[in-house]
Amino acid sequence: MRHATSAALMLGASAMLALPAAIAAERVQVVTSFSILADMVQNVGGEHVEVTSLVGPDSDTHVFSPSPRDARSLADADLVVFNGLRFEGWMERLIGSSDYSGPLVTASDGIDKLDYHGQNSAHAHGHDDHEDDHDDDHDDHGQEEAAGHDEHDHGDDDPHGWQDLAMGKVYVGNIRDGLIEADPDNEAAYRENAERYINEVEATDAEIRELLGEVPDSTSVITGHDSFGYFASAYGIRFLSPVGLSTEAEPSAADMAQLIDVIREQNVRALFHENMTSPAVINQLAEETDLPIAGTLYADALAAEGEASTYLGMMRHNAQVLHDALAEAGQGDHGHDGDDHDDHGHDH
Repeated sequence: MRHATSAALMLGASAMLALPAAIAAERVQVVTSFSILADMVQNVGGEHVEVTSLVGPDSDTHVFSPSPRDARSLADADLVVFNGLRFEGWMERLIGSSDYSGPLVTASDGIDKLDYHGQNSAHAHGHDDHEDDHDDDHDDHGQEEAAGHDEHDHGDDDPHGWQDLAMGKVYVGNIRDGLIEADPDNEAAYRENAERYINEVEATDAEIRELLGEVPDSTSVITGHDSFGYFASAYGIRFLSPVGLSTEAEPSAADMAQLIDVIREQNVRALFHENMTSPAVINQLAEETDLPIAGTLYADALAAEGEASTYLGMMRHNAQVLHDALAEAGQGDHGHDGDDHDDHGHDH
């Protein structure tokens, strides 16, 4: 009898140990291309999804090289989510090699795209008085490149749409629809989660607009690569960079000299590192211009931990770091510009 009881206990324990694995197996297996999308999927999918990100936190999607293990992850997936706009130049090949045939979510579908060539094209001194054939609200702001570079197959469109929270809502809607297609039994949960998350996105957007409204107009900053065009368009800060949309580009000596001229001629207030790019170029600019390095911004990847480890946390972090550097600078050595700044606000 005692042996029978022991056997029953062992079977019960084994069943309990197997339970988490069984629950995980029942979840929708979602593979995303990079960490920002993974966080969005987790917020919409909640307990019903198991999310794998091919490119992890603090890692660079531009230089990512998929492995056979990544192909196996896709083969086992129920849903694949990627940005699109040629941001993941390796994705088409990876899907082909994995034989994945399930639903695909192009998260950027339906956003108001920024045309990189028309909106962010280079001028010798970074002026933004160029003609632009856009009809949307992005015309008045943009991120400029100090010198011409090829766009590393990004095409004509800036792919970094998530940097504008209004576009982030479009991403969330596309992810919701993809999850419903992959798992219609939990449609109600996905719709409820997406509605809640979109409300959080809208609240964060309003918070950032209020915070950055305190930054003087026509303020410029420099970052590691051209990844903040949508942020610039939405929130009224001008970004410049020594290279183009891809971190694979390396600025030449002429590019650096040209950017230093831009810094000296325009209202450039600060330099910023990015979490997934080399700090060397920004450090060099700081040495040659005496501009401060005011912090680290997150563009293409979340942080591994801390506030910027979520999409909305990343956006709040970027806004706060920019505000702290630029509002203070605006109150300091450019007090004579105050009357000009009062005459026009951000185009929100």
